[in-house]
Amino acid sequence: MVLTESFRVQLDSKPPDFSLTGVDQQTYDLKHFNGASVLVVIFMCNHCPYVKGCIDRLVQLQRDFADRGVRFVGINSNDSTSYPEDSFDAMKDFSLEHAMNFPYLIDEKQEIAHRYHAVCTPDVFVYDKERKLSYHGRIDNNWKDVSKVTSHDLRNALEKLTTGQKPDVLQYPSMGCSIKWK
Repeated sequence: MVLTESFRVQLDSKPPDFSLTGVDQQTYDLKHFNGASVLVVIFMCNHCPYVKGCIDRLVQLQRDFADRGVRFVGINSNDSTSYPEDSFDAMKDFSLEHAMNFPYLIDEKQEIAHRYHAVCTPDVFVYDKERKLSYHGRIDNNWKDVSKVTSHDLRNALEKLTTGQKPDVLQYPSMGCSIKWK
């Protein structure tokens, strides 16, 4: 496992559109999330220890902010030929195992990861009501041990956005495994 930090993306940029299939067999695009006051796009996969370490936190964050109009969506862009544990069928199992309460989509052609400039798992992009990138950074400061988290970066960004404020300008990059490119 090689630790990779997210690529710095310009804040206020617009999200690239996508049309991807979810583990629920539905097709999702940006319009599907028009009603959300905040959209959180997470590039993730099944086998990454960093994702495994934080998936339950992401599910909890979706639960905590759902009534404030926040919607999460997970996108798996990993090469499932070289990494069969990231296959579509394995994504279905992963989603059930972690009681994921947000769509989990497959980006088989890896085009969407390239469009977003995503490079690691997890790589978190948060868009405000106008769909401008407001936060692109880590979930918190300890992926390995939730009891040692002292900075809840993603939660803090969501709190600010759902109360009409802008997240802090200082944003630490996401860290995780590199996306497994074809």
